[in-house]
Amino acid sequence: MKRKQLNDYFIQIICIIVALIILFPILYAISVSFMEAEDILSNPPNLLPNTVTFENYITAFMRTDLIRYMFNSFVVALIVSISRVIIGMMAAFGFSFFEFRFKKVLFMLTMTTLMIPPDVLIGSNFQTISKLGLVNTYLGMSSIFLVSAANIFLFRQNFLTFSKSLREAAAIDGCGNIKFFTQVLIPITKPISVTIFISSFVNMWNQYVWPMLVTNQNEMRTIQVGITMLKDRESSIFGPVMAGAVIALIPTVIIFILFQRKIVSGMMSGAVKE
Repeated sequence: MKRKQLNDYFIQIICIIVALIILFPILYAISVSFMEAEDILSNPPNLLPNTVTFENYITAFMRTDLIRYMFNSFVVALIVSISRVIIGMMAAFGFSFFEFRFKKVLFMLTMTTLMIPPDVLIGSNFQTISKLGLVNTYLGMSSIFLVSAANIFLFRQNFLTFSKSLREAAAIDGCGNIKFFTQVLIPITKPISVTIFISSFVNMWNQYVWPMLVTNQNEMRTIQVGITMLKDRESSIFGPVMAGAVIALIPTVIIFILFQRKIVSGMMSGAVKE
């Protein structure tokens, strides 16, 4: 018993050490955001600020329109997250409960899109968005992220855990496809829907390359692009940049804390098939 407890303590200590190593860059960025300019580049480096100052945050808000950038990121992330949940759930519903020709082939083609590196398609995607006149628009920034094959796969695997008798019983009671989808599947798949929504939101919130390419107006920039505008070309000023990074991190941290239980239950949903 004592040996088992020692093993548990050892594993916990290892997990804590690994967690601290992973969190160290974030913690150091927070610390730097409260440092004065001379303390940031001091030798030896300071891990904690000698004097706490909010000047970096004031400079970040004064130099760029971070509120507007965060609003843009929120709108784009919300559009993408809602679209991925709705389209992913509807596609998975068809792959799970319907029988039609080339069903397996279509699903296989959908999964093969995961093997295509997104960077390979940036050029062609930009040409398409430019020809459609969607540059500097929310739809242009979100268009290539509206559907995710990985989310379709997660929904499909979750739907396959449901007994076929559930669908047959609903059909006998006169429950059509739309009613079965909206009143049966959506309520019982809420955990995985929340998980996909949050993961999509965070992923889109952190996008940098594509929003930078399809926007050339300052008021349409997203928060990740806006942070890079805090850099000074003539000197190395890290305080405002770190302050902007911390500000950009706050919404995703709040979302994760509020929905942590939903994320865990969604990840476990469908792990065991009865």
